Amino acid sequence: MHEKCGVVGVSLADRAAARPLYYALYALQHRGQESAGIITHDGFQQHSHVEMGLVGDAFDPADIESLNGSNGIGHVRYPTAGSVDSSCAQPFAVSFKSGSLGLSHNGNLVNADALRDELAGLGHAFTSDGDTEVIAHDLARNLLDSGLVEAVERTMGKIHGSYSLTVMHDDRVLGLRDPQGNRPLCLGELEDGYVLASESAAIDALDGELIRDVKPGELVVLEPDGSGYSTYQLTELDNTAHCFFEHVYFARPDSTIDGELVYEVRRELGRKLWAENGIDTDVVMPVPDSGRAFASGYAEAANENEGSVEFAEGLMKNRYVGRTFIMPTQDERERAVRLKLNPIKSTVEDKTVTLIDDSIVRGTTSTQLVELLRDVGASEVHLRIGSPAITAPCYMGIDMATREELIAADRTVEEVRNEIDADSLAYLSPGAIADALDTQRNDLCMGCITGEYPYDIDGEPTDRSVRQPVIADD
Repeated sequence: MHEKCGVVGVSLADRAAARPLYYALYALQHRGQESAGIITHDGFQQHSHVEMGLVGDAFDPADIESLNGSNGIGHVRYPTAGSVDSSCAQPFAVSFKSGSLGLSHNGNLVNADALRDELAGLGHAFTSDGDTEVIAHDLARNLLDSGLVEAVERTMGKIHGSYSLTVMHDDRVLGLRDPQGNRPLCLGELEDGYVLASESAAIDALDGELIRDVKPGELVVLEPDGSGYSTYQLTELDNTAHCFFEHVYFARPDSTIDGELVYEVRRELGRKLWAENGIDTDVVMPVPDSGRAFASGYAEAANENEGSVEFAEGLMKNRYVGRTFIMPTQDERERAVRLKLNPIKSTVEDKTVTLIDDSIVRGTTSTQLVELLRDVGASEVHLRIGSPAITAPCYMGIDMATREELIAADRTVEEVRNEIDADSLAYLSPGAIADALDTQRNDLCMGCITGEYPYDIDGEPTDRSVRQPVIADD
């Protein structure tokens, strides 16, 4: 799986926004490593700097100094829609008759092509094939003859899919979350202003205080002088579609998303994994780093009744190797696993081992790790997974593998176990995910594990009554 994107926006009283935005993007770097960008506004004009690469490579001190103004938005990107080049890097900037517009997007539109065709027919010229530019053009069009809130509401009525946005219209910063709240967005208070961000860890990085999550279908408008904010509930549905994978993998463990601290959710998922599929072994160890909280909760639950399971770090991570799922070919992914994770022989030799990971996608990493542990003398290797089996792609902003690439898409659990060569394999149930999040299953997006989606996607079944908006010239 590739990560999604991270968005941020700030409005401050009397200091430049660029450096706080830069720090916030660093805190969100895990959400995208392809490009980084910042747009600011000084009350007179818009300033923009967007580059390919990591945050630390995309900006130098002169770039930060050139971004004048106390209001701004930022973005880190991993491409889930559009090309892998600078034309789709964000924030996306537009200048038009009614002013300037900047937009940062986390998510993925289902109906971007239909809306792009409509706008192109009305004379709009596009410079990229990304869905973010489609949102920007539609919003700019609506701002020509509507007020800010009405224009946003009209655009929301046209776009269908997953989105959390930070938007800058002249010097005013907005935050918008799609009606089903699929992607996270939160609001925080700083000593001299307010901040919107994909995760609360970005607010922490600015010494701010989390106020709350932005509600699904809610628009938040920050005052340009940092003195406050206004909120507008533009639409409200009976059920949400929060992405459960934010809690399982994507979000930082120190972030609070939809009212839940991610670290504690993962520990609880680990406890439930033991309750559903626990097995007595000598050692319980995580796949670093994503499996650590799961393994901690699993081992704690295993030892509650005078058990003697050892929780150990049996795999050491080389942090200078890129994430294996970002490698472009299967051969490179397999080689990268060997470079990235090295077993500690004394921890596993002649012992039965339970290996805990958050998920299995292609199965490449799991197969390699089971083989590594056997090579250094593990007598048994049992694999426990802190999420259900991934059997379908994600259309909502995670660049997940196709069904043909997903190891569990057309295999039983026993067939996957045999393919990975583990002594046993067990996944967490969907019900345990909902219980750990203290929510109902129909308030979660579980399309990647059920094959039924909370949006109207061509050729795919839905898990609720939902239809794409009719795209027609107003």
